[in-house]
Amino acid sequence: MDAVFTDQPVVLISPYDLGRQPFALAEPAALLGKAGRNAVCIDLSQQKLDTELPDYASVVFIHLGMLTATRIAMEALPRIQKRIPEARIAVFGWYAPINEALMREMGVDAVFGGESDQDMVDYVQSVIDDTDHPARHDALVNLGRVDFAVPERSGLPKLENYAKLVLPDGQQRIMGFTESTRGCKHVCRHCPVVPVYHGRFRAIHADIVLADIDQQVTQGAEHISFGDPDFLNGPNHALRIIQTMHADHPDLTWDAVIKIEHLLKHQELMPELRDSGCILITTAVESVDDYTLKQLDKGHTAADLKHVVALMRNTGIALAPTFVPFTPWTTLDNYRELIDALVELKLIQSVNPVQLSLRLLIPEGSRLLELPQEETCITEHNPASLGYEWTHKNPAVDTLQKDIRGYVETAEANGYDRLAIFNGVRDITYRAAGMTADPVTSEMLGESVPSHSETWYCCAEPTDQQLGSF
Repeated sequence: MDAVFTDQPVVLISPYDLGRQPFALAEPAALLGKAGRNAVCIDLSQQKLDTELPDYASVVFIHLGMLTATRIAMEALPRIQKRIPEARIAVFGWYAPINEALMREMGVDAVFGGESDQDMVDYVQSVIDDTDHPARHDALVNLGRVDFAVPERSGLPKLENYAKLVLPDGQQRIMGFTESTRGCKHVCRHCPVVPVYHGRFRAIHADIVLADIDQQVTQGAEHISFGDPDFLNGPNHALRIIQTMHADHPDLTWDAVIKIEHLLKHQELMPELRDSGCILITTAVESVDDYTLKQLDKGHTAADLKHVVALMRNTGIALAPTFVPFTPWTTLDNYRELIDALVELKLIQSVNPVQLSLRLLIPEGSRLLELPQEETCITEHNPASLGYEWTHKNPAVDTLQKDIRGYVETAEANGYDRLAIFNGVRDITYRAAGMTADPVTSEMLGESVPSHSETWYCCAEPTDQQLGSF
């Protein structure tokens, strides 16, 4: 290979990361920098491919961290290949190894998964040396331990350009983003982490996490969002981080994702989380139907949600439940039960309206494929949509999902508040069952909770606007 590659940059691209400054680019950028490579980071949620992509590059890495990011990457790939045809293109992240065949058909040279950061650095060296590398032949999924570096964020857009934390009174805080662990020790059937990590997780050294938080505070962060699939996979590790973080930055607030199961198991830790600055916990409830929860292997019951809602209110930490309400097991009755449960538990303000429209995704490698086809209602594999198509046995359920998704997108575009959107969804739901319901009033809303200004969700189909963003 021409020696000119030695001096050409390595490009790291994030198609989409929920409006957050991507750790997934900053950490490998640091490792590449330590190896003497010039890393150029491009975040397509903030930057345009046509203006930011260099004319020359040795390697272009694209982070496939979720379905939306992968769909956007599929749109961007031909442009990258046309602009710098001599560059090798590689993909990494949860959706990379499970979509290996499709990526290679599209011209991707190497595929990485798991703790692949150092493997990516070695791959760059192999391109420069014109030698072979295992990731060119088979997806290289490394679940070993990595010597992480403090993420290099200087090449990314400023923090103030990203999603903010929005407080109930409307005030906004600049939000930083980091990770303290990767992978997850749980094996929920629908989770995209499981096909890569298979119930394992890896802790990022506390000193690295804390140094990353320090640098983001210096850059203006007033709140830190932890991106771990579950922040309490390693509770002692999490406590070490938040205790030191709070001692160093007592005014800094933070949020994290924690399973219902872990909130109950470690409920004695909740006051300490609160006192260290935790103001919001996101938890993947998915459903209030026990049969559906069993099919998803979630590890909690519908009754557990009620216990957690009471626990978090007593503790004083806001709870943001997330849902995947439309599944092959959803009925018109239990969807209505979900809507009614949000009223009963006063969670209307706590649930992003898009959550009420989401349809279960079944990607390649999903544990949902372990279930009989008559259970999952799968009709075919569709590479273009990165997974398996399924059709509900009751067409009225699929119709309801489409109606609610269309309504929510239109209502949000028109600036409706959460109460108005919820009442619209509730009206559609009851009419589908041949029933009527009185509108929910503001007294039944529940308290407003902090939220992220980015309203999309990682397990949702991308919008036309997102696909066109690059």
